[in-house]
Amino acid sequence: MAMDSLSKEKYEELGAYIDSLPSKKGELIRVLHRAQGIFGYLPKEVQFFVARKMDVPTSKVYGVVTFYSYFSMIPKGEHNISVCLGTACYVRGAEPVLEEFQKQLGISCNETTADGKFSLNALRCVGACGLAPVVMVGDKVYGRVTKDMVKDILAEY
Repeated sequence: MAMDSLSKEKYEELGAYIDSLPSKKGELIRVLHRAQGIFGYLPKEVQFFVARKMDVPTSKVYGVVTFYSYFSMIPKGEHNISVCLGTACYVRGAEPVLEEFQKQLGISCNETTADGKFSLNALRCVGACGLAPVVMVGDKVYGRVTKDMVKDILAEY
């Protein structure tokens, strides 16, 4: 396993967390949340490590990582921007908002800016349909976003 690309201390922290669990059964999602918190994303090396430590097939780990949109296999920027494209947000104009973020940042969806400052992705629903269209930057929620607001949102960061 190529640990040189990702720090040994991070693997040790994750390993200690897994070892501290009273039972590994049913804890895969919790472990993957912790792993993403430690590494910032879940590359294949981290997925292999989790699979081995939890004694589950790598295919199961990969299946969970790819099923849940929260998990990412690519590094995220310092500020992760998520545009909701769920039904309510889409109907109320989320697509032009996403397009404006792409234009202003010069990246496509699921990409990170060259300077590592921003990453952009789309989500299906953030559970704030009354505020549609919704954009999240990290944990901060912006409601009733229009494409004219994109420049000001980016300026905050």
